[in-house]
Amino acid sequence: MGGCPVTTETAQSTRYEELARQLAGIGAVKRDLARVLPPDCPPGAAAVLTVLDRHGEMRLSRLAELMAVDISVTSRHVTHVAERGWIDREADPGDGRCRILRLTPAGRTLLAELGARYTAALERALAAWSPQDVDALNTLLARLRSSF
Repeated sequence: MGGCPVTTETAQSTRYEELARQLAGIGAVKRDLARVLPPDCPPGAAAVLTVLDRHGEMRLSRLAELMAVDISVTSRHVTHVAERGWIDREADPGDGRCRILRLTPAGRTLLAELGARYTAALERALAAWSPQDVDALNTLLARLRSSF
């Protein structure tokens, strides 16, 4: 009956390795959820709308910071959503060289549609889960996010 005994430290390491694997798998879930987006609203565009909805109007530099994406990438997403009328870009009264980004009514309408699509996709995917399991997942994911 050889072998190394499992120590508390080894068990904890294994536990976090498994968590890392599970979180990496969340990428596949996010890709599947992105498939419910309308063809003219890729994930980056949806992220712009979501951040503006959550945090209010802001400059491009702040949006890039909140999205944790390079400003050139953020700029392309902003151009995409502005061309579709989902956001306005107005001169910043404090600095005319900068633009203030804000959601338009059309952007808010689209966000409501995106939310409904995501909710329906989650309801379909988790239909076999008990309400208690969904509640536990919500609680644990919120706790995980607050740890970072």
